[in-house]
Amino acid sequence: MTTMNTLICQQPTQLVYQQRPIPTPAADEAVIKMITVGICGTDIHAWSGHQPYFSYPRVLGHEICGDIVSVGSQVSSLRVGQRMAVIPYLSCGQCGACHSGRSNCCENISVIGVHQDGGFCQYLSVPASNLLPVGDIAPEAAALIEPFAIAAHAVRRAAIVADDHLLVVGAGPIGLGVAAIALADGARVVVADTSEQRRAHVAQVLGVATLDPAQAGFDAALREQFDGRLAAKVIDATGNQRAMNNTVNLIRHGGSIVFVGLFKGEFSFSDPEFHKRKPP
Repeated sequence: MTTMNTLICQQPTQLVYQQRPIPTPAADEAVIKMITVGICGTDIHAWSGHQPYFSYPRVLGHEICGDIVSVGSQVSSLRVGQRMAVIPYLSCGQCGACHSGRSNCCENISVIGVHQDGGFCQYLSVPASNLLPVGDIAPEAAALIEPFAIAAHAVRRAAIVADDHLLVVGAGPIGLGVAAIALADGARVVVADTSEQRRAHVAQVLGVATLDPAQAGFDAALREQFDGRLAAKVIDATGNQRAMNNTVNLIRHGGSIVFVGLFKGEFSFSDPEFHKRKPP
């Protein structure tokens, strides 16, 4: 077999199958055969035409687990048959952000499945340095390492410590991961989402308080959860313009916000409200 099935997003709302050559690894790459590829909100936004970093046509898919089927001539740390998760962020290593240790902010970042073709295919060649051995972890779980790592990064950026009062806005996969990790770190966590079904899932699985931000009295209900105060820290995982624009109104004075979500449009907030709340 020399060709493979590839699912291509030709343009917004249009997906087509094509036959493409099975890739051959470059010297520093390994080719993996797909087992599991998650469907991220980024993929849905790209399909619908609302992903700001996207160009067409593109092969989607960056939440990936697969087995190595071949390795490049310079790859000695990996072997055929190993099961891998993919770190989909390829940084240049040369820009100011990379030199400062913030390769996630690389000026020339290329994300597999966004800036370059991703995992909605049978085989993919990936730099060996971007492959993570997962052992006997179930493929479905291994593919979720990437979004769970994003959640962990958000919690780290928020500097969550025991007894912190944290509001997580958005109970999608990233929000769930944020809430679970912060809870494990000892924070007092409240999750806000407009979906009754999602709130019920959060309450059942994580056992934390949930609120509907669209309901009248949300502000008072939030204060009730945090001893009469607003949240000390807010992590927004919605990617929703209205929710993100309102986040500054949900933190107490001296509080902090971490944005995980992304939308295609302008972000704005009340500057006086921001300045009243900003830490020294």
